[in-house]
Amino acid sequence: MRPIPRPLTLALVMAFAQPAYAQTTKTAPTSVGSLPSIIVTANPLGLDSDSLTTPASVLQGERLTLNRRSTLGELLEGEPGVRADTFGGGASRPVIRGQTAPRVKVLSDGSEVMDASGVSPDHVVTVDTLLARRVEILRGPSALLYGGGAIGGVVNVLDDKIPTEIPENGFSGSIEVLGATAAKERAGAVGLTVGEGNIAVHVEGARRRADDYRVADWTESRVPNSNADSTTGSVGLSFIGSRGYIGAAYSYREDDYGLPGHSHEYEDCHPHGSTLHCGGHDHGHDDDHDHDHDREHGEHAATAHLRSDRLDLRGELRDPFAGFSNLSFRGGYTDYRHDERDDGELGTTFTNRGYDGRLELRHKPLAGWDGVVGMQASRYDFASFGGAENFIPNTRTQSTGLFLLESYEWNDWRFELGARHEWQSVSPESGIQPDYDGNATSLSAGSTWNFVPGYAASLSVSRSQRMPNVQELYARGVHFATLTYEKGNASLDKETARTVDLGLRKTDGDLRFAVNLFLSRIDGYIYGNTLDQHEDFRLIEYTQGDAFFAGVEAEASYRFSPNMSVTVFGDYVRGKLRDGAGDLPRIPSARIGTRTDLTWDRWGGFLEYTQVLSQNRIASYEETTSGYGLLGAGVSYKGTMADTDFLLYLKGSNLMNKLAYNHTSFISREAPLQGRSIMAGVRVEF
Repeated sequence: MRPIPRPLTLALVMAFAQPAYAQTTKTAPTSVGSLPSIIVTANPLGLDSDSLTTPASVLQGERLTLNRRSTLGELLEGEPGVRADTFGGGASRPVIRGQTAPRVKVLSDGSEVMDASGVSPDHVVTVDTLLARRVEILRGPSALLYGGGAIGGVVNVLDDKIPTEIPENGFSGSIEVLGATAAKERAGAVGLTVGEGNIAVHVEGARRRADDYRVADWTESRVPNSNADSTTGSVGLSFIGSRGYIGAAYSYREDDYGLPGHSHEYEDCHPHGSTLHCGGHDHGHDDDHDHDHDREHGEHAATAHLRSDRLDLRGELRDPFAGFSNLSFRGGYTDYRHDERDDGELGTTFTNRGYDGRLELRHKPLAGWDGVVGMQASRYDFASFGGAENFIPNTRTQSTGLFLLESYEWNDWRFELGARHEWQSVSPESGIQPDYDGNATSLSAGSTWNFVPGYAASLSVSRSQRMPNVQELYARGVHFATLTYEKGNASLDKETARTVDLGLRKTDGDLRFAVNLFLSRIDGYIYGNTLDQHEDFRLIEYTQGDAFFAGVEAEASYRFSPNMSVTVFGDYVRGKLRDGAGDLPRIPSARIGTRTDLTWDRWGGFLEYTQVLSQNRIASYEETTSGYGLLGAGVSYKGTMADTDFLLYLKGSNLMNKLAYNHTSFISREAPLQGRSIMAGVRVEF
């Protein structure tokens, strides 16, 4: 385990190395001055990222293309305060400020993504990163309007599957093709929109295939069962008028991917009270246990196959009636199925069928206040059957929420108030376990002060509540993906988080920076408490305790010339139970780094270095994780041919070929991060 660098070492690293993440201001403009405003659509007031009272990041355009990754968590890994809960090459979930599902909500253009990724880290988040036009990340209280499931943050993925305007020349589209060496990855995407009069049609599709990926200095040269194969497609139709649009789309996604570390060695393990019994084995701690033996047992072909069919309906209407300036609607219906197989034999099947609808109505200024009122309703039926991993009963979950967001501007100040109240019911099919019925209220207040042109200070406070989910209430059985036996607790109550977020940013001139400090105290925090462990297998019970999360996200960039800029960054989060009860598991370690961006005519290039520090503040039964450094570099060329724009790019990641374990991953020792990889790609827009 590497020691934490001293201040001088930190200063040298940040001065001469380069970072892995960027805010919306990172990409170098061609002239010094203010960047164009970037509107964050996940905020219903339509504010730009510099006007929000809490931090937001946006990935779009060339930045999104150059950051391409196969899964959503990996795509966002470099953003401030965001890490990835990785599970081999097929699945990963975003981790925001130390929180992941069920406290981080992923949306498809404002509508919930109804898959099974919240149940387990080996389940794919079913949004396609190749077809994404833009990704927005909200952190802190600004995510309050999306309910308790967004208490940690919101990731809103926007796409083009429902057209919102008629193409200027009657048609528009894009084609992208890429390949990478570490997993012999091959991927491509195509999208086409055609329209005339008031009708527009959009068709798109994407395909990705990857083999087991390479790692450095490990027991094997490649991670077994880290392969992935994904196919996505959609067709959408819109009616577009002078005051808005209404459209619908059908989309599907099908995946086949491997499950690293998947083992049935502990299939017979079961609890005796608060202790584990695994056949004839002892169930105490075994500090001398060799973890590599699990890999020998796990080399069978453990795979997952999923199919998701989805219908979306979206619409917006300007000036719908007196006193209101805009009405918008988002709705979706999803039919999701996930099968797990061992050596080709069908094991456990998970299904999730349900709908989600969201209506927002923006009123015209009233006594200086501009705001949005809305409601959201959802219902989904979750089921699992067959196999030995049937640890969650069939349930129906229904939720309804009402929300309000208001904004007021006075001189150099902007004030924001928000509120949401929601009702939730969870009904197990068995009839043995009790139903859950509850409600939660969340409130927030924030302000932004532009005390000097180009400078802004922000402060926000919130009280957010989250009700327990199906897994926390009713789980009972073996969960192979996390190597646990899970015991739910039907008597769990809602958790209440009180959060303070303080920010300072400079958005103009050669020097720009953004710093955010946050502190969250959570009463009744729900977590999986480890009661006992046998070798690598743990017995956990969902319980509640008071916790706090605190951290910082900071970056600063300086433009030395119109063609060169350097950025330094760092982020850190600490999560622990209060009253000396210990640290929480899988909290990301701190990281620092720098990045240099260069432009010349149509060429662009970057060199980056990120140092992830060791994590030794760990929960009971958890292992420390050594730090590691990642070096990356890339070059791109933008050109035009026959009125068609194209972007060629070549980039390398982990160029020093370091062995790296991701502390936030359940299977960090079974699936290290990828070794050295070179990616080449081309994107054409017409």
